[in-house]
Amino acid sequence: MNPPRLIVGLGNPGPEYEATRHNAGFWFVDQLAAQLKVTLAPQAKFFGRAGRSGETWLLQPTTFMNRSGQAVAALANFYKIPAGEILVIHDELDLPPGGIRLKQGGGNGGHNGLKDIQAKLGTPDFWRLRLGIGHPRSLGLAQQVVDFVLHQPRKEELPEIEHALARCLLAWPKLAAGDFAGAQQQLHGKAV
Repeated sequence: MNPPRLIVGLGNPGPEYEATRHNAGFWFVDQLAAQLKVTLAPQAKFFGRAGRSGETWLLQPTTFMNRSGQAVAALANFYKIPAGEILVIHDELDLPPGGIRLKQGGGNGGHNGLKDIQAKLGTPDFWRLRLGIGHPRSLGLAQQVVDFVLHQPRKEELPEIEHALARCLLAWPKLAAGDFAGAQQQLHGKAV
């Protein structure tokens, strides 16, 4: 497998969304950028904040979630990065808070960011790093999904999500080397 050349964290721009569950992808890219000493700066032609470490681009679309594909396609097309070398990090309702799954391709599970990326790239074959935030029903909440994802995690959920982000950063060397199978083994195993 080729190493990923474009790492995309999904979220919504603006301080009112910063701490919401839907911005889990932004949280990861912020932490990875700090670890790699990459500065994310506004890049109008890529509709987002972007920075580069060697051959690898980090991107946070500033188009709002449902238009994420505009930013991903702009950068991927400009640098001729194929879908198989794109890793999208996003919040995942179908995993409990702190759950992690790494996979290539598949459906979008109703996630508007993934839906738009698939449409703009013309393929679902990019990699996804799914960060569990739980589902309001599985967490015993009456909240609507749209309301749930646009609110901060509850105090008992946040440490689980933060631990998952830390585990993803520990798996970065394998991801950066294109060892997706090794990263899956590390990430899908029991949390320690």
